[in-house]
Amino acid sequence: MSFDKFLDKEFWLTQFQAIFDQLVAWLISPQFYAQVGAIIAAIFIARTASSMLQARVAWFAEEPDKKSKLAKVRGYFYAVRSLIYPALCYILLGVAAQVVVSVFGVDWLIRIARSISVVFLIYKAIDLFITHPLIRTILLYLCIPIATLQAFGWLDETIAFLDGIEFVAGNIRLSLYFIIKTVIVGGFFFWVGSTSNKSGQNMIRSQKTLDIATQELIAKLFQIILFAIIFILMLQVLGLDLTALTVFGGALAVGIGFGLQQIASNFISGLILLMENNLTLGDFIELEDGRSGILKELNMRSATLETYDGKEIMVPNEKFITGVFINWTRDDPRQRYEVEFSVSYDTDIRGLPELIVAAASKHPNVLQEPEAPDCELREFGDSGIKFGLEFWIEGIDDGKNRISADLLTIIWETLRDNDIKIPYPQREVRILSDEPVISVKRKKAGS
Repeated sequence: MSFDKFLDKEFWLTQFQAIFDQLVAWLISPQFYAQVGAIIAAIFIARTASSMLQARVAWFAEEPDKKSKLAKVRGYFYAVRSLIYPALCYILLGVAAQVVVSVFGVDWLIRIARSISVVFLIYKAIDLFITHPLIRTILLYLCIPIATLQAFGWLDETIAFLDGIEFVAGNIRLSLYFIIKTVIVGGFFFWVGSTSNKSGQNMIRSQKTLDIATQELIAKLFQIILFAIIFILMLQVLGLDLTALTVFGGALAVGIGFGLQQIASNFISGLILLMENNLTLGDFIELEDGRSGILKELNMRSATLETYDGKEIMVPNEKFITGVFINWTRDDPRQRYEVEFSVSYDTDIRGLPELIVAAASKHPNVLQEPEAPDCELREFGDSGIKFGLEFWIEGIDDGKNRISADLLTIIWETLRDNDIKIPYPQREVRILSDEPVISVKRKKAGS
């Protein structure tokens, strides 16, 4: 059917008139009422029989105790109890069709009723056993309509009708059926690919025999191969010629050369980072601009740094190849930090470093290897003498490992307990005279 015929008013009036005439012929036919009676009888018997089975058969009537014998088998029987009625309807309608066709020679109405019972049985099975929301929605709103059309024998005609609604531009032909099929098939393969990719990557990352970098590399290669296979399968299901991939590949190469250059660069950079093992999930990274965070994800296009204040920084993979960054925890998680403090000029500075080092060494996070804490004289400031305490810890001095504040507190307590003063800013102002002395020299006349 062409699109112009689809919009033709006379065509639809003719179709409706033919349907009306057929309905009138059915209503005055005795075979019609015989089939109606057979359908009612089959439904009544199915309802009565299902009620009796559910009431009198113990496996259908009562939910089994989990500790009872054959509890699992009895659980299956109890779960399908609601399917007894539609199943009996289907069976008894089949028997009714045989009886009526042998007497009256027709059974078209019973076949329609039997087709409806099949759809009803499928609906009850989906409602009973399918709990996943996405699969449930697909089956209810896609599979049941298709099953209905197939049961009534209208599926082929519906496909032909939808395929006849087309749009043609040169050698390109797009029909409504092809668009619907593309959306359905594409959505299905996308769901399968996403689910398979997530499950596969979780399985790869759970292999403790592989280091983290190798896990990430295998996971990314698995993702690429999986989606490539799914893409080819989708083209096959849609009936597209795979030789078209040659043209598509050429167009893709041109696109990469121009518009997709940065995307391709970031993708290849990500693979290089995984193969060279320069970055590992959990590393603390500091970028050139001073931003820093823990490497949370290393994706195909970018890496994700999670800062200590809960923010996430998306960094293109190319930045790690062409730029400079600091990996604080790649090979050795131990780091050296320092805190500064000042004391007054009347302090005995020769014994001070030993006091501070002894107090700082008591902190449980301060390491003695590779070096013990060290207190050094830095400079003589305007207000006091400046010292610096250097110490090693395992991890980053932020977040959970924030101990600089603890050490400053320990230093303050140590100075207080030993009567050592922390100086305030001091300035000395001298006033030379109360009144300024001004000398005025006048020029003599004639000189």
